Amino acid sequence: MTSFSKNTGNPFALIPLLVFIFTFLGAGIVLDDFYAFPSPVAVFVGIIAAFLLYKTSTDDKVATLIAGCGESKIMTMCIIYLLAGAFAVVSKAMGGVDAVVSLGINTIDVAYFPLGIFLIAAFLSTATGTSVGAIVAIGPIAVSLADKSGASLPLISGALLGGSMLGDNLSMISDTTIAATQSLGCELKDKFKINLFIAFPAAIVTVLIFFYLGLNSEIVTVDIAKTDFSWIAIVPYLLVIILALIGVNVFSTLVIGTILAGIIGYIGGSFTFMEFTQKIYEGFTGMTEIFLLSMLTGGLAAMVDKAGGITYLLVQIKKRIKSQKSAQAGIGALVGFANLAIANNTVSIVITGPIAKEINDEYQLSPKKTAAILDIFSCIIQGILPYGAQVLLILSFAAGKLDFFDLISNAWYHLFLLIFTMVAIYSSFWDRIVNRVFKIQ
Repeated sequence: MTSFSKNTGNPFALIPLLVFIFTFLGAGIVLDDFYAFPSPVAVFVGIIAAFLLYKTSTDDKVATLIAGCGESKIMTMCIIYLLAGAFAVVSKAMGGVDAVVSLGINTIDVAYFPLGIFLIAAFLSTATGTSVGAIVAIGPIAVSLADKSGASLPLISGALLGGSMLGDNLSMISDTTIAATQSLGCELKDKFKINLFIAFPAAIVTVLIFFYLGLNSEIVTVDIAKTDFSWIAIVPYLLVIILALIGVNVFSTLVIGTILAGIIGYIGGSFTFMEFTQKIYEGFTGMTEIFLLSMLTGGLAAMVDKAGGITYLLVQIKKRIKSQKSAQAGIGALVGFANLAIANNTVSIVITGPIAKEINDEYQLSPKKTAAILDIFSCIIQGILPYGAQVLLILSFAAGKLDFFDLISNAWYHLFLLIFTMVAIYSSFWDRIVNRVFKIQ
């Protein structure tokens, strides 16, 4: 491989990373499904390219790969993924997801279905850490409610999309949050506070719009079947949110939440002790793809970095950065473009995280704010991609009654989140307010 200055990096060192991205992207286009080709396999193709292209010895390349895969932040991220998966599966098995959905449906007036769906989706995705899971749980119900009540399907679907992405972005057990905070080396609770100060105003404006539309709705009230649920099934979700907010270590938080969900499920007859252990393992295996993806991407990134690829990228990005604010905007654009290419917000953060960390340190930015920006921009782009999992799921549930443009034009939350994020980046007043309120900037 051609030699370049250590100060300017080596653009050819980026080829294995591009091989990974275009393998994943190309397979998605050819198969018409961006989730059919396993992302860890795409990374492995990139690793093979690195072994073929880089000129160092095989032993040296293997050592670099293993060191990158086993880097402490990568391993921390992977263990958190496993624990989050266990909590999500056990909580769902003991009836937590059904309880949250039933609670919302039983208390929503027909005219306020979009508002209610937005709030239910936001809470469920915050509690479970997954927007896709929230959409899968609520989507069929939301479409059915629209059909039965005469409420606007595009409006309800837009509310579902916005609420699920709100929760995914804020959740402290979301894989995007875990990836962003581990990449930047900051605490989950601190990123949450910064993130909340951006997302909460956007959510409030969205709620007010849905409330206004409900207040002026001419929908005739219809009877919707009520379903029984147990309030105690919601407790593990609330406990995990509270423990994370007060600063309890994320490992302890997830273990406590999983054990409590297990006790409730065991006493309630949802599963036996052995079935409880099997659910934990099911949660572990459910995170296999993201676990392997993060680990292998860490190894590939280490190889690309040692060959000068990351240095080259940083040099090119820095040429376009004029201030701290443009550095933050650049980080947002970087992860956004990565997400456009591969349609996966977590993978986008894992890929761009090391670069964001370098820019963050170079320009003395706040790691908490940078982590929030990484997560927010990835979620905004993911939530409007016509080939993103979230959008595709909602359109599939609508079964031809809804098109992409109708859905996105009613996803109000995404628009307001982008507006308030840009305010947070470019407004010094916002920084002063956050500093005064949280004392963590």
